[in-house]
Amino acid sequence: MAGIHETTMSLRFFGDDLDPDEITARLGCPPSTSRRKGDVWTTPKGIGKVARAGFWHLKINKRQPGDLDLQVAELLASLSDDLSVWDDLTMRFEADFFCGFFMRESNEGISLSAKTMKMLRSRNLPIGFDIYDPGQPGRVSAIPVPRPRSGPSGIDNISVVQ
Repeated sequence: MAGIHETTMSLRFFGDDLDPDEITARLGCPPSTSRRKGDVWTTPKGIGKVARAGFWHLKINKRQPGDLDLQVAELLASLSDDLSVWDDLTMRFEADFFCGFFMRESNEGISLSAKTMKMLRSRNLPIGFDIYDPGQPGRVSAIPVPRPRSGPSGIDNISVVQ
């Protein structure tokens, strides 16, 4: 089995009363993008959008070949290591690591080390995956994955988009 061709990753926070400036101050790093609930912006296609909730996203550079352990470590290295900050933020807001897997072949794989899983768990962060397979176009399926601790939704979905 070959390794995943390419991975993307971002840390995301969502909440109706999320103030992006607070997240930035508490984590010690500006986001790649953020909005307050009700903010208006224009998409690259010129479509006006209104933020239905506040959000704060921090993206890390994509990797070829994919390397989730490196991406998690790099992203967390730029942020506060004070676990009480993470505990407070993840109790007040929905938060996760979100990954995209871009496969070149139909049988590619990747794993997370125990060290990486411990870093995520200590910050109460679930990790979600979107998997893009070059195989049969148009087929989508979702597999529920338990969150590290219960939250409003109870599960994250892994979506396989082919």
